[in-house]
Amino acid sequence: MAALCWDGIHNLVHVVLTREHGHNESLKAWLPEGALVHEVPLTLTHYFDVEDVRAASMASDFAGRYQALVVSSARSARYVAAVKGALSEGAIVLSVGEATTRALSDEMSDVDIEGDGGAAQLASDIAEGPVLLLGATTPRRELPSALRSRGIEVTKLACYETLPATLSGADEELLRRADIVFIGAPSAWRVAEGFIDARTWVVVPGATTANEVRRSHEHVFVGWGPSLLEHLRAL
Repeated sequence: MAALCWDGIHNLVHVVLTREHGHNESLKAWLPEGALVHEVPLTLTHYFDVEDVRAASMASDFAGRYQALVVSSARSARYVAAVKGALSEGAIVLSVGEATTRALSDEMSDVDIEGDGGAAQLASDIAEGPVLLLGATTPRRELPSALRSRGIEVTKLACYETLPATLSGADEELLRRADIVFIGAPSAWRVAEGFIDARTWVVVPGATTANEVRRSHEHVFVGWGPSLLEHLRAL
């Protein structure tokens, strides 16, 4: 394992970025100069047709009456405009994590409440339903369970599905040798988990992914953003 040093005196630090190609540019901008950076996509995203998602939201028994919209991932942000017709006037918009809030901002959608501790944290911010939840085909269960335990109806609407990537032998070796690996979602961790050294630092965007990684890995750092540069140097 290379020493975590960026000055060229020791071995170069190996950093592996695991988002799909074309989605790693912001991460590269936050890395110190001198890092040896590799891209190993761990998942592939299949997006559903926007019009199909719009039709599904309007076909719901609660169409026009949803009091809250929860956007569980940045990938779901592109669908918010399509489902606004299913929301009641004055419905609140909640996002899971800073990355999702940024994506919603790019889509010109305002966020009323951001949950930085994972989806389940938002349950206490939702006073009444029904609630429309946008996310993957296999969303986490904590938030719907917490809301339903209080008698609040939840409709889960799938916008995309995340498929595991097939790794080559070279990809697996890059993961094994990495000093720092960026993992963007629990689905990516499930692909990488068997190849990550116990001493590798895994950098994640928020609490939901951090909780998943910490089930089997000790060295986890939470937080993506411009300030990440100094944090990585400290690692």
